[in-house]
Amino acid sequence: MTTLLGQIVGSLIIIVALLMGMAYMTWFERRVISRLQVRIGPNRVGPGGLMQPIADALKLFFKEDVRLSMSDRWLYPLAPGISLVAALAVFAVIPVGPTITIGGRSIDLIVQDMPVAVLYLIGASSIGVYGVVLGGWSSGSKYSLLGSLRGSAQVVSYELALGLALVGVVLVSGTMSVAQIVDQQSHLIPYVILQPLGFLVYFTAAVAETNRAPFDLPEAEQELVAGYHTEYSGFRFAMYYIAEYVNLLTVSAIAATLFFGGWLGPFNLLNGPWWLLIKMAVFAFVFVWLRATLPRLRYDQLMRLCWGLLLPLGLLNLLVTALLVVFFSRGV
Repeated sequence: MTTLLGQIVGSLIIIVALLMGMAYMTWFERRVISRLQVRIGPNRVGPGGLMQPIADALKLFFKEDVRLSMSDRWLYPLAPGISLVAALAVFAVIPVGPTITIGGRSIDLIVQDMPVAVLYLIGASSIGVYGVVLGGWSSGSKYSLLGSLRGSAQVVSYELALGLALVGVVLVSGTMSVAQIVDQQSHLIPYVILQPLGFLVYFTAAVAETNRAPFDLPEAEQELVAGYHTEYSGFRFAMYYIAEYVNLLTVSAIAATLFFGGWLGPFNLLNGPWWLLIKMAVFAFVFVWLRATLPRLRYDQLMRLCWGLLLPLGLLNLLVTALLVVFFSRGV
């Protein structure tokens, strides 16, 4: 019971932290893009615009929730929840920090470690595509349906490349436990040095899977029809909005954990959760930087990049990694 209570408390802390982080990720993105484009950015609500995310949240939560008469009765309100839950569930196996002792009791700073945590990461992140497909189909709009088909094809395609990149880390570490992968990087070197090609494949696929520029085809915000969430408004649209930014934080945490040692500091100096936050902030800045810099790809370029480049590179990285692991394990 104590373990179950600890997992529930840990889950609530993670959910609140992710929702707060998502809110101020929007402020961070608007400020960074404004600086890169020589603009001011949000500066009216609160000092430096810090209260702007709260104002945006209140606006979305109290905005009129319009529901189409042709929409599906059950799936239309359920679809945004699927995307949000899938985005939040991924963080359950991410170790936030080392084991700490409080009152003579050891506490693991992870909601649930499991022997197949990497497989759980891939599976949980892929569930989000159901929110995209069902959101477009259940709206009863042909424009939303076409947007959901476009978005689902993108997410499914780049999910393959992302999974291949993570398999390389599994081969090098010999385990699918995320906590053990972090511990092994404390004795050796960050896996980004051993898997540079795998990291490039992962990061590119992560940008596309989170629908970020230059791969934001499912919800191209400059278009008149936004895609699968065109017919959503109010709180239901906010759930899609939250899921997108939580996914951004989640893929940043995965990259920082599996390739850069997570909460481990350089040369194991001052290990703690702050290193994971710093690494996530760096990746978040790169996401924003890409959005402010690169133009959107055409859809045929998007698919060609995945099937013609990333997947062959992922398979090549997997083959070379497997051969090297076998050779080194046999002392060759």
